[in-house]
Amino acid sequence: MRAAYIEEYGPPSVIRYGELPDPRPGPTDVLVDVEAVAVDPVDVFVRSGAWRTPLTFPFVIGRDLVGTVAEAGVPGFAPGDRVWSLSMGHEGRQGSSAERAVVSVDRLYRLPEGVDPLDVLAVAHPAATAYLALFTHGRLRPGETVVVLGAAGNVGGAMVVMAANAGARVVAVAGAGDASYCRDLGAAHTVDYRASGVPARIAAACGDGADLFIDTSGRNDLEQAVGLLARRGRIVVLSGMTARPVLPVAALYQQDRSVIGFVISHATTAELAEAARHVARLTAAGLLRARRRTDLPLGEAAEAHRRLESGEGSGRRFVLRVGAPSGS
Repeated sequence: MRAAYIEEYGPPSVIRYGELPDPRPGPTDVLVDVEAVAVDPVDVFVRSGAWRTPLTFPFVIGRDLVGTVAEAGVPGFAPGDRVWSLSMGHEGRQGSSAERAVVSVDRLYRLPEGVDPLDVLAVAHPAATAYLALFTHGRLRPGETVVVLGAAGNVGGAMVVMAANAGARVVAVAGAGDASYCRDLGAAHTVDYRASGVPARIAAACGDGADLFIDTSGRNDLEQAVGLLARRGRIVVLSGMTARPVLPVAALYQQDRSVIGFVISHATTAELAEAARHVARLTAAGLLRARRRTDLPLGEAAEAHRRLESGEGSGRRFVLRVGAPSGS
C-alpha cells in the first residue's frame, strides 16, 4: 500500500510517501480502505518528537480517517460499511495516512447517513476535543456561562456551537473581524481580544462570573482567568506546551475554583465514543462544519505539515485525500 510515514523524528521533510506492507487486522480489529485523513496539530508534535509516544518505525503518521470497511472479523461491522476514526497514531498504534489502516473496533464509528464524509473528517479532532473539554472535563451544564478564547478557531468554534446547543451562554473572545462569525455559531456576546480592557469587557459580559473558562490559544493567563470565574468556576487547560503562567492560589481555593488539564490522546475509548456520537449528530444536523478546508493529495502530507506549522491552521483544516494525484 502507499502511505505517508516517517523513519525518524524531525521537520516536515522527514515525511516519506511510498510503499509499505499492507497491515493485517487482529481479532479485535477492522481493516479499512481509507478515503481521506485530516492533519491535526498533534500530528506535528508526534512527527517532530515534541510529544513523545511509543511508536515503531516506519511509522505511518496521522490520527483521523474516513473510509470503507474492507475486512471485519468482529461483530458490528461488515465490508462496505462507511466508517471514521479519530484516535490513530498514538501509544503504539500506527497512524491513518495510508491506503489501508487497521483500526481497533472500539475506536471505529459509523458515518451518519446522508452526510459528506469529508465534513465529518474535517471537524472530527477539534470537535471531539471541544466536547471533552466542555462536558467531560469542564462539566458544563445548561444555563451556565462559558468563556471561550480563540473562539473563531477550529476547536474554539466547535466549542461555541456545542455549548450554545447545550443551553449554555457563550462569551466568545476573538478578533473583531470574527465577531459576526462567532455570533452565527451561537455566541451570546463577543469580545475583541485586541481591544483595551479585555478582562473588564469579559467580566461585564459574564455578569456574575464565568462558570467555565477555556483558552484554546494556549496563552493560559491564569492570573487573569481565575479572577473572572464565578464561585466554583472551572478552567480547562488543553494547549500551551511551553506556557508557564502565574497561578493566584488564594483566589483559586477561597472561591472553590479549579484548574483542570487534559489532552484528547489520553481519553478513554468510552469517552471518545461519546464525543464521536455528539460530533456525528451535530454534523448531520448541519451545525458543525469546518470554516475553511484545504484538500491535498496524500502524497503531499509533508506540504500539509509545513503549512500547518507556518500558521495556516488557524480556522483552517487540511485534508489529505487518498488516491488523488499530486498537484490536484
